[in-house]
Amino acid sequence: MKKTKGWVWCGCVVLAGWCAGETVFRRPLERVASMDPLRAASVCEARAVSLVYEPLLEVDYFARPYRLKGGLCDLPGVSTNGLVYTFRIREGARFQPDACFPGGEGQPVVAGDVVYSLNRLADKANASSGLWTMEAVARVEAVDPRTVRITLKRPLHVFPWLMAMAYAAVVPHEAVARYGVKFGGVAVGSGPYRLAEWWRNHRMRFRRDPTWRGWREIKTTPYDEIDYFVVDDVSTQWLMFLSREVDFLGEVSHDNWDAVVGPDGRLAGDLESRGIHLHGAPTMTVMYVGINMNDPVLGPNRKLRQALNCAFDAPAWKRFLNNRVEPSDGPVPPGVEGRLETPFTYTFEAFADANPETFDVEKAKRLLAEAGYAGGIDPKTGRRLEISLTIGRANQTAREEAELMQSFYNRIGVRLEPRYMTWNAYLDAVNKGDVTLFMLGWIGDYPDAENFLQLFHSKNVSPGANHGNYRNPAFDRLYDAAMATADPAARTALWRQAQEVVREDCPWIFLHFPKAYALSWDHVGNYRPTDFPYGTEKHLFRKD
Repeated sequence: MKKTKGWVWCGCVVLAGWCAGETVFRRPLERVASMDPLRAASVCEARAVSLVYEPLLEVDYFARPYRLKGGLCDLPGVSTNGLVYTFRIREGARFQPDACFPGGEGQPVVAGDVVYSLNRLADKANASSGLWTMEAVARVEAVDPRTVRITLKRPLHVFPWLMAMAYAAVVPHEAVARYGVKFGGVAVGSGPYRLAEWWRNHRMRFRRDPTWRGWREIKTTPYDEIDYFVVDDVSTQWLMFLSREVDFLGEVSHDNWDAVVGPDGRLAGDLESRGIHLHGAPTMTVMYVGINMNDPVLGPNRKLRQALNCAFDAPAWKRFLNNRVEPSDGPVPPGVEGRLETPFTYTFEAFADANPETFDVEKAKRLLAEAGYAGGIDPKTGRRLEISLTIGRANQTAREEAELMQSFYNRIGVRLEPRYMTWNAYLDAVNKGDVTLFMLGWIGDYPDAENFLQLFHSKNVSPGANHGNYRNPAFDRLYDAAMATADPAARTALWRQAQEVVREDCPWIFLHFPKAYALSWDHVGNYRPTDFPYGTEKHLFRKD
């Protein structure tokens, strides 16, 4: 009942906006906890932050493959040794009016603001989850009012990409000083929109700032208002979309898939003729089952880990997920610089029968026997080998996924035991290493193999991103060499060698690379699927 009332209330507000003759872009979004760029740890928070604040650079919305372009600053100059980056603040950059400034007027963004913001990000006392983006930075200096020089401790070829993340957005020190611990509840940026209203856990409204200098580069007439609605129930989201209470649906849920998409991959029924568009694209994301390498059974037994990969029935998994995924053949998604393209040896598809409904499990069984568990029997107990899989949610989809995986491993005599936890308890257990197998995903921060391969370096063991506590000196040497070289071709070769090591060791059960499917009404102009949807609403417009 509460959700229904909220839905009707949102509709009334939207209609009021239209009566005023304004263009409004409306979409559901998850809860945003803070508008402080230091706290932009989730996709939804980075989206909201990037409407108001500007990082130094941004990802070109239209370019494929992805590339960087100027944001608050122009593209930087780089010294020949790769250690010094010089950024020039773009002409006309100004913070929006706010009570924190003298007279409440906005003021120009200057180099000191950039220095302050990046040093604030690098300050461990602020405990930002984006602290890692500044690890390679030795110092940040203001050369003149519009020029910033950043000196690195060591060459880092992906550093410009880090300066395009929401963490690197520039904030005025006056606002931080005035609002203190409440700073995350306001927004004083230099970006295209202003935070107009925020009903926590319900709705965020952003108003276009007509004075933003960047509009002259955007050739369309942008939306006057961006509205984000928090609607947890996917069925309610779908009904809101059908009734045009929202213009965009960022995800087609598993439960609604058959009602939305037909067997041919096109919109079902009369949806297309009604003016609905389906947008599908691969994503820069990898999903996996992590293996805790500290586990006394799985950690030292590579053959066992290889057998678990071989027994994973990727085609059946893909069918269960409505063909919205591509089977994973390693840790690096397609389209990412440095990805290894050779076949993965320890995968269902490497030895599947021509009939996709059947498959030969003999390779998985052979590897299991070589691992010391012939027929799936644990020689220490005389019973079937049992392996625990911990999952951070307990909804119906999670349980169905677990049951399907159980069926895969039953084929080789291994019993998989699901263990369900709340999300926070799950993350705590993963960080502490109190799990055997665990299901996670990684969304790429930038299109370089390094962003995915860092998940296997020994320096990043849990609670770092290497949650499986994988350690291999050979991998570390290849990774470190790739990071040290200034030669892109040599770096790519090293990344591919490092992936060969990981694929042979199988510290994960490689699941899939998700595809993204979104829906929009035909009046939404200029939408492009992207792995970097941060502040991109500024490119959208209403077609009438």
